[in-house]
Amino acid sequence: MKLHHRSCVRLVNAVFYARHGVHEEERRLGGRYEVDAELVFDSTAAVAADDLAKTIDYSQAYAIISEVMTGGEPAALIETLAARAAARLMEELVIAEEVTVRVRKRVVPLGGLCDYAEAEHTIEKR
Repeated sequence: MKLHHRSCVRLVNAVFYARHGVHEEERRLGGRYEVDAELVFDSTAAVAADDLAKTIDYSQAYAIISEVMTGGEPAALIETLAARAAARLMEELVIAEEVTVRVRKRVVPLGGLCDYAEAEHTIEKR
């Protein structure tokens, strides 16, 4: 029987201060954004060798997300940020088979109470 091994490395609640948003005031003042990332890959080679070079290096994943959140072009939508981060992770972490990124914004200009707004974007190789 042929087995396919899948592992998932997760970064949960990475926090960034960035200047994104639809409204000019959001971009001027900036705000706190939280990001989760799930990176799915075949871990067989990494486990057999116990070798960081054969797995997803989560410090590299964090650096990619940080660049998107704090160093890239400002975005109006959290959907855009999630899609940008997912695309960069898939492009740069070549052993990833599937990537899901969630971007949360805790302070949401709704005129009412809401814990947060969140956008999720998934990319998978086929």
